[in-house]
Amino acid sequence: QMWAKHVGATVTPQTKREGSEKALGRSDSGNETPDTPAQEHGSGRASSGFTVGEMVSEYRALRASVIRLWSETAGEWKAPDLEDLVRFNEAIDQALAESTERFMDELDRTRDTFLGILGHDLRSPLGAVLTSAQFLLEETQLTPSARKLAATMLRSGRRMDEMISDLLDFTRSRLGVAMPIVRQSLDLAGVLKSAVEEMKAARPGSALTLSTNGDLTGEWDEARLRQVLSNLLSNALNHGAEQGPIAVAAHGENDHAVISVHNDGPPIPPDKIADIFEPLSRHATASSDTQHLGLGLYIAYQVVSGHGGTIAVDSSSDHGTTFTVHLPRSNDPAPRDGKLDVH
Repeated sequence: QMWAKHVGATVTPQTKREGSEKALGRSDSGNETPDTPAQEHGSGRASSGFTVGEMVSEYRALRASVIRLWSETAGEWKAPDLEDLVRFNEAIDQALAESTERFMDELDRTRDTFLGILGHDLRSPLGAVLTSAQFLLEETQLTPSARKLAATMLRSGRRMDEMISDLLDFTRSRLGVAMPIVRQSLDLAGVLKSAVEEMKAARPGSALTLSTNGDLTGEWDEARLRQVLSNLLSNALNHGAEQGPIAVAAHGENDHAVISVHNDGPPIPPDKIADIFEPLSRHATASSDTQHLGLGLYIAYQVVSGHGGTIAVDSSSDHGTTFTVHLPRSNDPAPRDGKLDVH
């Protein structure tokens, strides 16, 4: 019974269904019960600095030791003994599954907390760099070469600030904190124009175009939408055809606004489409940086979802890649004329 207590099981008969569930690593204790000894073991090993390999080795040693001692005391094996041996191995495997799952959960939580603290702490020194670069650009005595360097510092610093914002939003979502959305009356056309101009300044030589039509006013979070646009434009520039055109378009519909960002070039591989909005996913094309790991599309998805909208992608070799965003004008599901369209 000593090993039974450790692995959180007892040698008792079980149904075929119970055996099937345990084969899938599912505990029979239920989600509402206190932690099993195996789960507590996984938490303890994670907090003590063990690796997952070292924790698994403990179970391997436990299994081998118990079976060896069992063999020495049992003498000749009989049918009931073999059944107990099967149950013992099932219990060990179940305990290992529970410990490993809890270990990885604790590891993920620690990593996300660390990333959040790191991103927050980087803001102060980066702010000093941005302020200094802006101050230098306002100086009239700078030589042309020094002014160019200061402008480069400012652009790079702003890009770093965007990356830190993405990192903080990512860790916030991973820790279960909802992304804050602060709505205000907004003209989307102005936000789009500003975002495109900023990206042109940051990426000289990029072929960005913008077209808008219809009513593009609504209640949205301006800062968050700028984040979405910046991430979608950066994605198009990073993964689209080199020096190829990037077309941004927006139009107003009855109860929502639609934004699209289109680029030419190699399509997103079909096996990457399904998880394109997942965190830390990447889609490599012939013209893209295969070492680039981004959070941009994940953050864009979270922001759009926070507005009650949708974001989708269509990609093919014939028509290029287009990301399309639908944004409700407000929290009220009914459009302004009182009619509700079904799409």
